[in-house]
Amino acid sequence: MRYFKKLIGDRIYLSPINKEDYEKYTEWINDLEISMNLGNAHQIYTLHKEKEFIEEISENSFAIILKENDKLIGNCGLIDVEQVTKKAELGIFIGEKEYLNQGYGTEAIKLLLDYAFNLLNLHNIMLEVFSFNKRAICCYEKIGFKEIGRRREAREIAGKKYDEVFMDILATEFTEGKISVE
Repeated sequence: MRYFKKLIGDRIYLSPINKEDYEKYTEWINDLEISMNLGNAHQIYTLHKEKEFIEEISENSFAIILKENDKLIGNCGLIDVEQVTKKAELGIFIGEKEYLNQGYGTEAIKLLLDYAFNLLNLHNIMLEVFSFNKRAICCYEKIGFKEIGRRREAREIAGKKYDEVFMDILATEFTEGKISVE
């Protein structure tokens, strides 16, 4: 597939989504280990359904690509971008499991926040995560997200209830921006 270096980090870059990657996304979204953390493990995704979804989100989402070999490993994006109120929601996942727990998600989020705060001029970025996803919560806190609330016992999986955790970060709290015109 062909990718374009829109936002460049140390080990990855964010590229506009290549809509032809829908088969890879379908593979990932039907993997229970991946989809459990996204909250949609109960849904079945066909190639057709995922292709439509990829086309829908491609306006505000990026593919996460390894710099060393141009390999697609996940995606991230902004949801419900509101230019007037300067806010949006963030979504991310690493689909290639061999690249989990290696800091790629953290790097991708920093690039996305830099884009959101310094190019789109947003002020508040929020996200939602389930309380059982300790790895993601730790990542978000390390970047500077703060918990702003919980919906208690909002998700039940195999008879156990989990909270939905709401977190956000303000532009003034994000100190790792690299974008500059100088």
